[in-house]
Amino acid sequence: MASPHRPDAPELPDFSMLKRLARDQLIYLLEQLPGKKDLFIEADLMSPLDRIASVSILKQHEVDKLYKVESKPALSSNEQLCFLVRPRIKNMRYIANLVNADKLAGRARKYKVIFSPQKFYSCEMVLEEEGVYGDVSCDEWAFSLLPLDVDLLSMELPEFFRDYFVEGDQRWINTVAQALHLLSTLYGSFPNCYGIGRCAKMSYELWRKLEDEDSETKGRRAEVGHVFLLDRDVDFVTALCSQVVYEGLVDDTFRVKCGSVDFGPEVTSSDKSLKVLLNAEDKRRRGMDIKQMKNFVSQELKGLKQEHRLLSLHIGACESIMKKKTKQDFQELIKTEHALLEGFNIRESTNYIEEHIDRQVSPIESLRLMCLLSITENGLIPKDYRSLKTQYMQSYGPEHLLTFSNLRRAGLLTEQVPGETLTAVESKVSKLVTDKAAGKITDAFSSLAKRSNFRAISKKLNLIPRVDGEYDLKVPRDMAYVFSGAYVPLSCRIIEQVLERRSWQGLDEVVRLLNCSEFAFTDMTKEDTASSESLRLVLVVFLGGCTFSEISALRFLGREKGYRFIFLTTAVTNSARLMEAMSEVKA
Repeated sequence: MASPHRPDAPELPDFSMLKRLARDQLIYLLEQLPGKKDLFIEADLMSPLDRIASVSILKQHEVDKLYKVESKPALSSNEQLCFLVRPRIKNMRYIANLVNADKLAGRARKYKVIFSPQKFYSCEMVLEEEGVYGDVSCDEWAFSLLPLDVDLLSMELPEFFRDYFVEGDQRWINTVAQALHLLSTLYGSFPNCYGIGRCAKMSYELWRKLEDEDSETKGRRAEVGHVFLLDRDVDFVTALCSQVVYEGLVDDTFRVKCGSVDFGPEVTSSDKSLKVLLNAEDKRRRGMDIKQMKNFVSQELKGLKQEHRLLSLHIGACESIMKKKTKQDFQELIKTEHALLEGFNIRESTNYIEEHIDRQVSPIESLRLMCLLSITENGLIPKDYRSLKTQYMQSYGPEHLLTFSNLRRAGLLTEQVPGETLTAVESKVSKLVTDKAAGKITDAFSSLAKRSNFRAISKKLNLIPRVDGEYDLKVPRDMAYVFSGAYVPLSCRIIEQVLERRSWQGLDEVVRLLNCSEFAFTDMTKEDTASSESLRLVLVVFLGGCTFSEISALRFLGREKGYRFIFLTTAVTNSARLMEAMSEVKA
């Protein structure tokens, strides 16, 4: 229950400085190509760029025409071409083709490539292979922190999840370390640091190295007292659940992109689409589930519809969500998810998933439910694994075979191995070798098995609250309100527990069950540089994406405990994005 006395929430740092810095750096890079130039922008940099520099600002700095980097050849007649791209091989081929076509036509132009957020050696290698390395100048726009809300920063790197958690590619870790370094340069170094996960540990170590090399951050008063780094694979369950908080529902239904959402004609009740920014300061829709949306739409707001355009858009969005969710029988789906989280009626839930696959409801949705079943049950029994996989292939096509291999590698969809034999082998091995080596070998075994141990963790951390009577979402009792009172997000519970203890002490068993013994760390430096105000500010860094459900849960925890949370994520994610990143079949 809410505590009667709570200190006022501390002030948030002003993140508009990050936008100014990014804009100034981009202008500086554009100015290095004096005179008129055409700018080619990669599609997924358009939305972030839009939040930083308007077209008129670009025009002021002699950008003539804007083009999208796409497969068809560009028809620019300008003598200077500038490319703003992500460091991807396909972009290098695009640029090389353009330069080589000019060479063939005997045309001399100036070319500048600006990589965002950083340049990779592999990109330069491609330019060299294509014979154009000497013709282009390369630069970096180290823009990796986009404020999407007063308390939410995104690196806008959706590919981080797949690159690291599926491909094992560590190239973005430097970008994370640089982003943290920039934050500590602007807002003072963080006195307390906690982390869990292999990626968190690597990012932290590289960041610390940058801090040690840079004397400027030392001695600055800390504005943020705690920083918490967390790998997405520490908690897949939360990311796989259907969201019921408003922002999450909007994201699941319409796809929030770069902090804003495009509402189509079905919401705007006109023939136009409208872009709306989602904002935490918008008090209207805190803690509403589907049932309350119904009331909200039918009673409270109809009269206001004419008075307030934005309000009517949100009403339209609610109505549209309602239609879609009723159509796919949302209540039945949620019931199955809750049963999986609690470990009840597993047979019934498996049948529900099979029916889902047979009816050919979306392939992504069926995959999500299979993964949720697998993780909550610590892997599927071989018979179920084989039968679900076969049915899936028959229903959606054999091209999904590689997707199953990715899911298995990430530990999202696995087959149970007889646990007893594994433990028996482990204990025999540890008798033979010294403790430290035994730990390493045990680690190797556990990664082989990729066990999720969700049930045991859930019990230890009390993730399934015992609810007496109806759970009133208007008066949330705990963080479980983000899942209609059925489940407290594991990631958020871990953060709550570590903050309470100011370390991982007493959580050894949880850390062991999470298979993270070597990757949980606490770094406490002198707190005397931090004010009591800053010690109530907590930066949470999600590596591999964070959901609106987790943001809502931690905002609630902050209100209860007098903390203020700031979120830094590689990208905002949801279950569909997670499954799409795993899928080898492009929609």
